[in-house]
Amino acid sequence: MRPVSDSIKTEEHEGSGHPADHAAFAQVARGYYTPIVVLFTATLIISNICATKGVEFLGDKSVSLGPLQILPIATDGAFFLFPLAYILGDVLSEVYGFRATRRAVYYGFAALLLTVACFAIAIRLPAAGFYENQEAFRTVIGTTPRLVVAGLAGYFVGQLLNSATLVLIKERTKEKYLWARLIGSTVIGEFADTLIFCSIAAAAIGIDTWEQFVNYVIIGFLWKTLCEIIVMPITYRVIALLKKHEPSYG
Repeated sequence: MRPVSDSIKTEEHEGSGHPADHAAFAQVARGYYTPIVVLFTATLIISNICATKGVEFLGDKSVSLGPLQILPIATDGAFFLFPLAYILGDVLSEVYGFRATRRAVYYGFAALLLTVACFAIAIRLPAAGFYENQEAFRTVIGTTPRLVVAGLAGYFVGQLLNSATLVLIKERTKEKYLWARLIGSTVIGEFADTLIFCSIAAAAIGIDTWEQFVNYVIIGFLWKTLCEIIVMPITYRVIALLKKHEPSYG
């Protein structure tokens, strides 16, 4: 006769669906959603660090079109990363839908909050006697509260609008006119993101006139939309591969 304790252990394992001689573990969800969300979140965090560097192209040129300053092109060090975040958002929305994309946006929002909190703590920790880069460290990863709020608000609203717009268009077009969904969602999402960020952060980034404000919003919006169009063939290919290899698509 088996000991009572052995019988209890066997029954517990049988009830949970796990063999009695193996440890119990939860199953990891299959598919490509998780790695895309990881890349999406990493892009957002890296973008916010790179954005602390000011960048200027063609600084020796001066070209204006009405109130818009075409040259020189003044931007930040994350100018090539923010469009990537929206491209990944498009991929998530097209393949996995609005609810799954909204969950990814929440994850990214939480990760950004954690990043900002950790940076603030690290800056305030007492520097060691041999550490000579405290001010440089503060300059690179330190941000003003207004910039933090502006970045989080712009990202949150812009990404949700981007996803909602793409999904709404897809409900009408089904699998046709992917180009319309990608461009249409980017126009709505990127414009909202840029407008909200600049409206909140204008004073913190040195914008003090309506001309500068309009220039920053329009040039930033046009640049991000242009990036979407340029890389659209790659976006098409990634979406096609995911639709083909995701067992649950359809």
